[in-house]
Amino acid sequence: MKKNYLFLFFIFLSSYIFAQEDTTTKKKGEAFEGMDLTWLNGNDRRDSSVLKNKYITGDIMVDVNYNYSFNNPIDNTIVGSTAIARHNEMQLSFASLGAEFFYEGARAKIKTQFGTRSTVVPRNDFSPYRGQYDLANVYRYLSEAYAGYHFKKWYGVNVDVGMFMSYVGLFSYYNAENWAYQPSYTSDNTPWFFNGARIQAFPTKNLKVELWLINGWQTYGKFNSMPGFGGQVLWRPKEYIQILSNNYYGTDAANIPQRKRVHTDNSFLLRYYNNPKAKGISRAAFSTTFDVGFEEGGGVTAFNGTENTPAQNFVSGMVYHRLWFNQNKIGWTIGGGFINNPGRYLTLLPTGQASPLPNPNNPTQSAGAFPFTANAGDQFKAWDVSTTLDWMPNQSVTFRLECVYRQAEQNYFAGRRGVTSSDGYLTTPVDPLGTWRPDLVKSETRLIFATLFRL
Repeated sequence: MKKNYLFLFFIFLSSYIFAQEDTTTKKKGEAFEGMDLTWLNGNDRRDSSVLKNKYITGDIMVDVNYNYSFNNPIDNTIVGSTAIARHNEMQLSFASLGAEFFYEGARAKIKTQFGTRSTVVPRNDFSPYRGQYDLANVYRYLSEAYAGYHFKKWYGVNVDVGMFMSYVGLFSYYNAENWAYQPSYTSDNTPWFFNGARIQAFPTKNLKVELWLINGWQTYGKFNSMPGFGGQVLWRPKEYIQILSNNYYGTDAANIPQRKRVHTDNSFLLRYYNNPKAKGISRAAFSTTFDVGFEEGGGVTAFNGTENTPAQNFVSGMVYHRLWFNQNKIGWTIGGGFINNPGRYLTLLPTGQASPLPNPNNPTQSAGAFPFTANAGDQFKAWDVSTTLDWMPNQSVTFRLECVYRQAEQNYFAGRRGVTSSDGYLTTPVDPLGTWRPDLVKSETRLIFATLFRL
């Protein structure tokens, strides 16, 4: 019964602590004020918004891509990615209208989402299959929606309730903010959103500390009775350095409340050269991220598993290097990373045949007669490299060309015969002779052309 009141207690405690304005410290400005943060991977590259007044800051985003996989799947379906959904087609990946609202400390944010990502991302959350009301469709067309209050304590304290971005894995959900289009596994297999409550505290001008009380690991609902807990520490001692740590604890295995999940995500970013007026190289930076996580209990152990109690963990990393040219109008990024995820509890699971729904007998596994399994002890190891060329004539538009190569030890990527049916159409009956199988292969090379707009 006590667990049912954790959410209310979290809100009451935060309101009680910060209800009194800080009158003992002279206000020196907002946190990170005066810093040029447009170079950061996973951060808004604009230095201002034209849709801004005292009470409202508007936001319009459009992300359109054309993706070509050299595997040339017959059904034009790409698997194992939250950034790309289709092959050899022009696709509206993301379109959004949104705004942030401010009034005497009261604050709220609403961002809609339409396009392929409104299906690609929710389909990886199986918590709506616990109970009714079709949560995946209820929230599908929202990327962020929360309300809260800004307290004048220290350099600011925000208390928000709703759905907000996680930024575990460094890359932003919005590709216009990233150095590359296809994130490496560290980012693509960790959550894009959280549903719950958070406190953002800025005790100094260079430091942010967040606390989270959420339904779970990128879940609209909860798999078990205990919520998820987490937090973030973000430190920018100078505008050219960022150190970031996200940490999480929860129970996210369906119907296995004894199984606890722990995850730590850590990034370091450095801009080591900056000459924005240069015609040649005008800026240079790199980012590195390393994640370690595991599940413990309910038949699995974190490391050094046995046949009866397999190991279930997540170890991954990624490194990206970026150069800007011609007064920051051209960008070039190279990078990549690796993943090792025995148990596959965070791996993006390819579908097993036509239906995109999870296995009704086990909502943590993909559908179909031949699913890509996620049993305890199942191995998944993969790595990827990419190179990205951007042309940014102004701060509101990016034209992007990217080449990505991905390799796995297991058959994982969509091959020539596709992953849905023998002729690529969902209306095809399941093969009664059992001769057709999803065509999964160990590697994939893709070219991506994208236009990213933000106002």
